[in-house]
Amino acid sequence: MSQASSSTSLKSRRIAKIQLFAVSTLALAGIINYIDRGSLAIANTTIRADLGISATRMGVLLSIFSMSYALSQLPMGVLLDRLGERIVLGAGMFLWSATQAATGLIGSFNSFVTARIGLGIGESPYVVGAVKTVNDWFDVRDRASPTGIFNSCTAFGQAMAPPILTVAMLAFGWRGMFMLIGIPGILLSIVWFAFYRDRKNVQLDDAEKAYLEASGPRNTVARITLAQWLGLFRLRTMWGMMLGFGGINYTAWLYMTWMPSYLEAEHHVSIRATGLIAVIPFFCGGVGMLLSGFIADFLVRRGVRPIKTHRTILVAGMTCSGLSTLLVPYIHGATAAAFGIGMALFFIYLAGNSGWGLVQSIAPAGIVASVGTIQNFGSFVFASMAPILTGWLLDRTHSFHLTLTICCMVTLACALSYVFIVKDPIMAES
Repeated sequence: MSQASSSTSLKSRRIAKIQLFAVSTLALAGIINYIDRGSLAIANTTIRADLGISATRMGVLLSIFSMSYALSQLPMGVLLDRLGERIVLGAGMFLWSATQAATGLIGSFNSFVTARIGLGIGESPYVVGAVKTVNDWFDVRDRASPTGIFNSCTAFGQAMAPPILTVAMLAFGWRGMFMLIGIPGILLSIVWFAFYRDRKNVQLDDAEKAYLEASGPRNTVARITLAQWLGLFRLRTMWGMMLGFGGINYTAWLYMTWMPSYLEAEHHVSIRATGLIAVIPFFCGGVGMLLSGFIADFLVRRGVRPIKTHRTILVAGMTCSGLSTLLVPYIHGATAAAFGIGMALFFIYLAGNSGWGLVQSIAPAGIVASVGTIQNFGSFVFASMAPILTGWLLDRTHSFHLTLTICCMVTLACALSYVFIVKDPIMAES
């Protein structure tokens, strides 16, 4: 019997139930999360007309979310490593959903800014909390697939968002749309808090420990200190991960925030038609994330080192995405353009899932959340320039051509950081 199958046979029914509940809940949360994130992009044109907001100011609103999300990453990593996923992730779900519902009540640009900041803070623990959950309840050779599942659901959430949000906005107005989509997340946060338990609070028997540590004892630290956390910023690998993942989030955030407007402006489609066509690119992205997890687990189970596996997928995916983005302005027809964008998102999300796989492989278990949130912090500070730069250039050039060319260059340049900078495993300094 192979080592992989042996480790699987040791999985108890309790561990299997915990894994099923955790991944299912995280997948549903990912769908809700990204439907919420996509709401402003769908209502972009309508809100600008209703509140008299320019494209530049709308770019600011779109970037305010990513900046507040990025800054919130830093304390969230420490909170997750110390308090666990049950409390921090549950509170985050509730906050982002309540804030989203309250957005329907805003009446000015300044109050809109406040709502976007609250949404960014609430959503900040989701991805890293999910990564930490998988890290806690799966052996290293089995982590990429569940990570791919909940990550792909974020992309499928983006795919579902345009038709759902468009129908809701046309039926209830943009204010009613925001109020309506806040309810599911509030309910899910209650379910998560009521039924999920962190690994440190579950008494495991010897067989369960053997399954979870089938690839060797977990390299961990008992509790990250301030000195250890600050020490992460002195590591070359940490900076390379921030820069590299910045290229991924720059591309993803550009398309998520401005793609509906791109289809409306460059291909002259209606809001209703945009809601249907915009499903295509994000569905392609979800397939890329899901496939990435299966590819990574396949390679790791056959002896390829996890770090090498994820670095290879990262570089290949980012390179193909950048080249796909470069071709988008030259594609004629809205549906064909959506498929072109879909190829860019397929490859960037293929890479993005391995970005989180790299975090799990390169850092000790006790600081996975801290490393992940620092990576997300740096990448979102970088990526937050995409919406505002796009809005600024759009006001001046009335074309998306230059912004897409810049996006291609950014993606290719950031891919090089995984070749030349990200090399050594991360260790917490004592």
